[in-house]
Amino acid sequence: MTIVITSGDPAGVGPEIVQKAWICLKKNPTNEFFWIGDPLHLPDSNIPWQAIEHPNQASKVFGNALPILIHKFTHPIKVGQHQPENAADVINVIKKAVNLVKTNKAKALCTSPINKNVLMSGAKFPYTGHTEFLANLDGIDSPVMMLSCPTLKVVPVTTHIPIKDVPNRISIKLLTETIKITNAAMKENFGISEPIIAISGLNPHAGENGQLGIEEEEIIIPVIRDLEGTMNVIGPLSADTMFHPAARAKYDVAITMYHDQALIPLKTIGFDEGVNLTLGLSFIRTSPDHGTAFDLAGQNAANETSTVNAIKMAASLTRK
Repeated sequence: MTIVITSGDPAGVGPEIVQKAWICLKKNPTNEFFWIGDPLHLPDSNIPWQAIEHPNQASKVFGNALPILIHKFTHPIKVGQHQPENAADVINVIKKAVNLVKTNKAKALCTSPINKNVLMSGAKFPYTGHTEFLANLDGIDSPVMMLSCPTLKVVPVTTHIPIKDVPNRISIKLLTETIKITNAAMKENFGISEPIIAISGLNPHAGENGQLGIEEEEIIIPVIRDLEGTMNVIGPLSADTMFHPAARAKYDVAITMYHDQALIPLKTIGFDEGVNLTLGLSFIRTSPDHGTAFDLAGQNAANETSTVNAIKMAASLTRK
């Protein structure tokens, strides 16, 4: 079996970076993949591709051409533009890819970037992102989003919600589940038998003993105390001092309370290298840690490193 990559929003850089990723990986069969999409969307006509009718044909093709399980889009693309009329096709490609991994016709899923505004306006997409949609397709209530680069792994407890909603969303139950799922993934997926998990505070200076907020005292510290006998958890740590090199050397993965606490250090440290990994699903799912980049589409300027790393991570995790 091989890895399936979705088209994402074809008006963005997705088709370009998939072609570039194939160029990087075509000599390495351990990282072979096939793409679900419309060949008309591929920007470089000099890069060979070949249609396949079944995922099991990808291996024979991969060394010489990009294998494509063709999904024809109803409407032609306008490169670099929002196209709500293509939302249904973008969603159907994701559904098709998930079905392939859940029926063991592909060994892992790597998703190309989507634009949530396009999907919401074109298909009333009710999810805040890929992670939540994939969890729904898999029947999972509490997906966990991990971001990884060579020198940092980080997990936000809450993801794509407004800052003003974060304090009310954090709960003992959610934080406990997130820590447990992360701990299991570090053992099972990354082979770390006793992972050290650093937990951030929510407030400045981790609440400063309740002077700058109560969430640490009422939620985060009780969860850490409840779990510290069964796993290696440290914190709560002040988020502004837990990501410099000396601090990162003391833990294997960081769990933060909201999106930007996690994404700012990750993208500062490894902007072109980051990989998004969804924990808690019944299958392996990775993606590049960037968006559709409509402003770069059609210019041959997109960096494929994150997608290449996402493919390599998916292949690596399926070998565990």
